[in-house]
Amino acid sequence: MPKPSVLALLLGLAPLLGVTIAPAMAQTPAPSAPAPSTPATTTPAGVTATTGNPNLAVSSIKLETGKRLSQIIGAPVYGQDNKELGKVDDLVLTGDNQITLAVVSVGGFLGVGSKLVAFPFKQLASEGGRMTLPGVTADQLNAMPNFQY
Repeated sequence: MPKPSVLALLLGLAPLLGVTIAPAMAQTPAPSAPAPSTPATTTPAGVTATTGNPNLAVSSIKLETGKRLSQIIGAPVYGQDNKELGKVDDLVLTGDNQITLAVVSVGGFLGVGSKLVAFPFKQLASEGGRMTLPGVTADQLNAMPNFQY
């Protein structure tokens, strides 16, 4: 009886051992992903890079015109004779991001017993760093109907 070769022996035992034997095929490298783009070395206008990494830049834009909404909401509103009328509770925007209404909380004490009134935002003025409603009295605001969302 001829002696089995080592290869024949391995091929015969492979199914019993759960091993798959396949011819070695030349492997082609997987297509490489495009190299990550390097960050732009220039920073946008108005932004100052405080580190060597432009992805960790801190914005330092100087606001020359306009006002931050966070400085308006919660600000006291003064009326006729520089008397405080209430505080700006909210601002209402249109679909095109224009502020149309100012909602002011009036009356009450420390927010208890106060009511919300709304009026056109254009009536609210900023004078000397304060929000004012020129020519408006507390009685006029208290006589206005309650504003509800």
